[in-house]
Amino acid sequence: MGLTACVLAVDAGNSKTDVAVVAADGSVLATARGGGFRPPVVGVEAAVDAVADAVGRALAAAGVSSVEHVSACLANADFPVEERQLAAALRTRAWGPDVEVRNDTFAILRAGVTEPRGVAVVCGAGINCVGMRPDGRTARFPALGRISGDWGGGWGLAEEALWHAARAEDGRGVDTDLAHVLPLHFGLPSMYALIEALHLEEIAPARRHELTPVLFATAAAGDRVARSLVDRLADEVVSMATVALTRLDLLDEETPVLLGGSVLAARHPQLDDGVRELLADRAPKAVPRVVTARPVLGAALLGLDRAGASPEVQARTRAYYEA
Repeated sequence: MGLTACVLAVDAGNSKTDVAVVAADGSVLATARGGGFRPPVVGVEAAVDAVADAVGRALAAAGVSSVEHVSACLANADFPVEERQLAAALRTRAWGPDVEVRNDTFAILRAGVTEPRGVAVVCGAGINCVGMRPDGRTARFPALGRISGDWGGGWGLAEEALWHAARAEDGRGVDTDLAHVLPLHFGLPSMYALIEALHLEEIAPARRHELTPVLFATAAAGDRVARSLVDRLADEVVSMATVALTRLDLLDEETPVLLGGSVLAARHPQLDDGVRELLADRAPKAVPRVVTARPVLGAALLGLDRAGASPEVQARTRAYYEA
């Protein structure tokens, strides 16, 4: 004990936390996984406690007690003021003297590029977009749902599918197969029965996310309403990416646009093709690609950026996660 490694990388999402300890030469000394990071639900200190468990195990496995740089990409760090507050909370743990906190979307972006330059759109449970340049300039959105103008994400798609299905069944809306396939997914005979079961929480609210793959399957089968929702999501993804590119003066330069999160990474043909076609029209220089690397790699590379690590050092870290 008593040795000092270079970077402690933390990628903490709502469902899990990944941690890595990285040496100055880019070698990954140890990794650990912990539970989700949800300060709005449990409070900042309790959320940091959950991260601390995984950090403690990683530091012990690496044989070190601290690092030079803590690079933490955290869910629910949606505003700079929240990043500062969370950084202050992490500093009290004495994992290292230099602590930088970013929204977890930045980890996905950095994991997918060889330098800190590009735009990432993440569509999982929610939807978010960030962009960055090597000079430190960034573009971002609050990404708090409808109050910040967002549309989409797996949860939002499920809600939209339920809305259209309910109206189709009771006559207020146009016909759609969603009115049949959504309740059938839960073994129920009608939307009325599904609405009742959701309202009474006979079906746990968290299970609504199961309806997103059902929506995509219904769209692939040709349902007009389901296809319109997928098309709208493609438009939203491209709108966010185009705005971020414009803010960073990258619209007229060849720039990677990374697509991440469970919905985009699934490569649904209609959505994937729609995003690429719209990008080609609105941002012809954009180079879209799906990110499959683990986001903790991005947190580690951001820490190595801060440490001034060479491309060779960073390549060693990347090779560990891409092996």
